[in-house]
Amino acid sequence: MGAYAVAMETLTERAALMRESMKKTQAITDNVLKTHSIRKAHENIDKTLKTAEAVLDQFDRSREAEAKILRGPHEDLESYLQAVEQLRGVIQFFTGNKNFKSGIGIVSQANNLLGKAILKLEEEFRQILSLYSKPVEPDLLFDCLPNSMRPSSGSPREGEPAGKKPSDHHIKSSETVVYQLPTLVPPRIMPLLQEISKQMVQAGHQQQVAILYREARSTAVEQTLKKLGVEKLGKDEVQKMQWEVLESKIGNWIHFMRIAVKLLFTAEKKVCDDIFQSYDSLKDQCFAEVTGTSVITLLSFGDAIARSKKSPEKLFVLLDMYEIMRELQPEMEVIFGSKYSTEMREAFTALTKKLAKTAKKTFAEFEEAVEKDCTKTAVLDGTVHPLTSYVINYVKFLFDYHSTLQQLFKEFGEGDSEKQLAFITTKIMQALQTNLEVKSKQYKDPALTQLFLMNNIHYIVRSVRRSEAKDLLGDDWVQIHRRVVQQHANQYKRIAWSKILQCLTIQGANSAVDSNSTAGVSRAMVKERFKTFNTLFEEIHQRQSQWTVPDSELRESLRLAVAEVLLPAYRSFIRRFGPMIEGGKNPTKYIRYTPEDLERMLAEFFEGKTWNEPKR
Repeated sequence: MGAYAVAMETLTERAALMRESMKKTQAITDNVLKTHSIRKAHENIDKTLKTAEAVLDQFDRSREAEAKILRGPHEDLESYLQAVEQLRGVIQFFTGNKNFKSGIGIVSQANNLLGKAILKLEEEFRQILSLYSKPVEPDLLFDCLPNSMRPSSGSPREGEPAGKKPSDHHIKSSETVVYQLPTLVPPRIMPLLQEISKQMVQAGHQQQVAILYREARSTAVEQTLKKLGVEKLGKDEVQKMQWEVLESKIGNWIHFMRIAVKLLFTAEKKVCDDIFQSYDSLKDQCFAEVTGTSVITLLSFGDAIARSKKSPEKLFVLLDMYEIMRELQPEMEVIFGSKYSTEMREAFTALTKKLAKTAKKTFAEFEEAVEKDCTKTAVLDGTVHPLTSYVINYVKFLFDYHSTLQQLFKEFGEGDSEKQLAFITTKIMQALQTNLEVKSKQYKDPALTQLFLMNNIHYIVRSVRRSEAKDLLGDDWVQIHRRVVQQHANQYKRIAWSKILQCLTIQGANSAVDSNSTAGVSRAMVKERFKTFNTLFEEIHQRQSQWTVPDSELRESLRLAVAEVLLPAYRSFIRRFGPMIEGGKNPTKYIRYTPEDLERMLAEFFEGKTWNEPKR
């Protein structure tokens, strides 16, 4: 028992100690809990205060924004735009915190205010665009062109440029072509338009932005082109124009196309891209709507030309038009590359193909026109016919368009374009010769027929040899036609001089003029031969001095060829039979000319002289 009592006492002491320890622990725990609650309460109070402060700040922001918005954007547009953005922040704050029941009213009020603000921004957007969307003066556009393409003075409507000159083909390869884009909207205005359009799009007014932008900018573009001289013309109007007027308008149109695409449309695209830089679809839509009418107006003139009545002189302007379309095609593909510009892009491509087709057909029909030319223009002196010089100049001028014609044939996938060009050129030359053969039959004198053909074929050969056509037609063609020239010269000599040469032959064809014998030849016969020779030679001299061989070398060689057969025969005849006349009465009546006289008179042949009597 004693041991038990000791053990219990020990346990009791230990329990007491544990109880005391637990009390102390409880006390400590109670103190800790009280401190945490206080801290927590403080935290909640701080949080509530901060939230209240944030709400009050939003109320302040709302009131501040409202004051600025009610004043309107005119006084300080940048401050107005900041207020709109501030108001959006207020709406976003309360809509993002659903627990604020008091926020419902302010959100509704802010939305109403925002709606009014956007309406005022729309009006401001319209006014700014209207103020800064003025047509560009032609002189300012001309100043943006490379130096080689600027009119020297005034507008191209005053005659410069009136189409492309041959030298224009070489401009691009000999100098760096630099275009300076015109400033359509002042740079300081661009950020304002960007911000206004951004606010309007965010407010769901995207289509209204597009409408306002189209109305202002499309008018400016259309008026710019009108000031430049662009006009919408149809096929019937084009058909009624005098060729000189139409040619000038085509030259101007080529100039206008270059200005429109490389300057006006490119600059307009840049303005559109800058204002709506964050909205790809909107900027593409706006650009298409702004330029659509202007593009169609420009292309309508080209379409009218392509559909109008074909004629040979139109080939070169058609090629000029085709060239500018090909030149501008890559830029058109880029500038009008969006789905909204499909109509303009397709219209441009369609016109390019239509011009190519019309030009190719006109080129092909030129051969038929040459062969069937039935103009009554007579060249009484046998010189080069106007048709010949026209066709040759036409063909020579075609070679200024060599690469364009090659591209034209490639457009239709007709194999080797160089062979195609050579084939058609050869056919044109054949058609010309066929027509000249017909025209040569108008002459009653067969000698003049041969002289006419000799002159014209010689002109053709000489022109081909001096032009790029030689490379296309080939040396064989040149040599063959040089022989044709010689054949006509020989035919002329035979027809014109065979009869007079027979006068210098006595006792038939078997008596040569250089025979030493005069036996059996009467003085009367010799006198008659001299008289006949004089008469024939004077007639030939009178007639053929009025004929023309325009090429000096050919003229001299033809005189020499005649002299080589006539003068030896005459000298021989005088030497044989002259003494029979010289011993008689009045010998100069029969021997009227010395060989030197004849040589001098031959030098007057083919000079195109005018005598008192009518030409024959």
